[in-house]
Amino acid sequence: MPNLVDIVEVAEALESKAVYLASDRCVAVRNRHSSCAKCADACPTGAVFAADNVLSLDAETCVACGACTTACPTEALIPLRPLDEDLASAVVAGVANTGGTAVFACARIASKHVGDPTKYAEVPCLARMEESVLLGLAARGVRDIVLVDGTCATCRFRGNVPGIDAVVASANDLMAAQGSDIRVTRASAFPEEALLEDKRKLLGESRRGFFTSARSRAKDAAGTAAEVMVFKNDAAGAPSLRERLRMSDAGTLPQFNPERRMRVLDAIDSLGASVAPEIDTRLFGSVRIDAQRCSVCGMCTVFCPTGALVKSEVVPEDGVGSYLEFSVADCVQCNLCADACLKKCLEVDSVVSTAELFDFEPRMIHLPDPPKRAGILSSLKR
Repeated sequence: MPNLVDIVEVAEALESKAVYLASDRCVAVRNRHSSCAKCADACPTGAVFAADNVLSLDAETCVACGACTTACPTEALIPLRPLDEDLASAVVAGVANTGGTAVFACARIASKHVGDPTKYAEVPCLARMEESVLLGLAARGVRDIVLVDGTCATCRFRGNVPGIDAVVASANDLMAAQGSDIRVTRASAFPEEALLEDKRKLLGESRRGFFTSARSRAKDAAGTAAEVMVFKNDAAGAPSLRERLRMSDAGTLPQFNPERRMRVLDAIDSLGASVAPEIDTRLFGSVRIDAQRCSVCGMCTVFCPTGALVKSEVVPEDGVGSYLEFSVADCVQCNLCADACLKKCLEVDSVVSTAELFDFEPRMIHLPDPPKRAGILSSLKR
């Protein structure tokens, strides 16, 4: 039999944070001058915040709604309840049981037991939903995608509504830009095909069934505790955040590819060729640089977290100036390049060219040679 200490440790492992902090991805951690506060703005309880190169989450205040994980452009906040993979598995099973309709429901309406749990995927709040899951379903031929809420107007976390609407609009705009007529809809009632037919399915377990499942849960808990101990041991020898953010040989901070953005690109590409020349989106961005004001300091390339903006090795044919290479598909609109720009000559726009979005070749941005600085002795010449 496990002792009390064992039970407490297992409980702590099972009641871990609902969000994992990948701090080295946070732009406010990478540069204290970052203006990004999207996670804090989205959080309805003030549980998450980033300042002074530190990303923090108050687990006791957090309500696991997932709003911060959807708002974060660099995926520095990763949802754990549910994981993206678990959510995808749940909705695939639900689509099979409804005959083709994908239904997502918030915990509030799920608790009313009017929907069949085998026919929808439950999330703590619809703010947990993001474009890669919705577009992934459309790419697989699911034509009806419904988000069911428990009447947001009366929910204590109704401040999440603008974010939910933004995600739905974003997904629909991206599908429309590809010529698809599939749309994501919102409702405050389950569609007929997802309603619960027999409430007896929800009756509690029998006494024997309870103890059988209890043994199974205890086994899972023991496995979880073992995983936590392994994680703790591994973490003890893991590199620190400062070490992980050490400058690379290329003269930039470590870079990464946000997985959700890549899944979105794959999904909309599978929907067909673009029919709109440009789109206003929250997921990708376009950079403009005033070359006449630029001092070619390179700070934008140093701090870009995804490598969307890099120094080019291509030399201008006339030998004058230099190039930056910019990839729309890699830009996540975190705005860190603009925040790091010493001359404030760089702007990030939410309107992107669909042709450029799917172009494998980066856009070349020509910059003139920086003005030569006067030598120390030149100031003494008369």
